[in-house]
Amino acid sequence: MDEQEFAELAAGAALHSLSPADLRAFEAARLEHPEWEQRVDVDAATAAALSGAVPAVVPPPAVRAALLARLASSPQGGQNVDSSAPSEAVRGEDPAAAAEDAHRAPRRWTRGILALAASVALLVALGVGAALISDYVNRPPAVVALQQIEDAPDAQSATGEIADGGSATAHWSESVGKAVVVTDDLPQIADDQTFELWFVRDGAPLPAGTFESASGTTAALLEGAMEPGDVIAVTVEPQGGSPTGQPSTEPILAIPTA
Repeated sequence: MDEQEFAELAAGAALHSLSPADLRAFEAARLEHPEWEQRVDVDAATAAALSGAVPAVVPPPAVRAALLARLASSPQGGQNVDSSAPSEAVRGEDPAAAAEDAHRAPRRWTRGILALAASVALLVALGVGAALISDYVNRPPAVVALQQIEDAPDAQSATGEIADGGSATAHWSESVGKAVVVTDDLPQIADDQTFELWFVRDGAPLPAGTFESASGTTAALLEGAMEPGDVIAVTVEPQGGSPTGQPSTEPILAIPTA
C-alpha cells in the first residue's frame, strides 16, 4: 500500500465509511507505517470539526445543489463502463489490478467529499456564513457573465445615452463571446411591454432576449454569442418580445462594439 491509498482509507475511516476489508487493511497499514499517522489525526480532526465546530443548520438549497453537482461529476465505482470494450484479459491487462482500480475509485471520491465539506465548513467557521455562500452560488447569469468579461484580457466597454433619459454601458469580450448591458434609470414602460435586446449584425437585427427593469441599475445578459462589430441595441416591445422577431419600435439605445 502506498501513501496515497492510505490517505484515501484515512478519509474513509474518519467518515466511518470503510468496508470491513478496507478497515483491516487500514489498521494494518497504520501499524506498518507509523510515519503516516499524521494523516489519520488530520482527517479525524476535520471530521470532528464538521460534526461539532459548525452550528447545526439546514444548508441553503443552493449549497446543497452545488454539493450534489460535485457528487454527480465525481468518478465513482461502476460508472462509465463500456460493455462493448474487450475485457482486461483480452487487452493483456491484469484483471486483479483493474478490479483494484475500480475498488479505489470510491475511496478517492470519499476523500474528495471530505475535502469539499471541510472547505465549506471552514468558510462558515471563518464567518463567511451560509447566506453569503448561497448568494455567491445564486449569482444571476448577467453578474457571472459580467465578471467573466471584466476578467478577460480583451474586455471592452462603451456608454450610450438612452432615449427619454438614463444611460447604459455595454460590456463585451470577443474571447468570452458574451455581452452584458448595465442600464441606469431606464424609462417607465407599460405593464404589457418589455425591453428587448438585439445584436445588430451587418445591418440585420438578431433578437438577444428580453429583460425587465425596476428603478435604478439593471444588468442584462444578451442571449447568443456576440461577434466583432455587432451593435448592441435595446427596444421597447410587447410583453414576451417582438412577435415578428424584428424590432417594432426605434431603438432607445444603440452601442457599436467596433
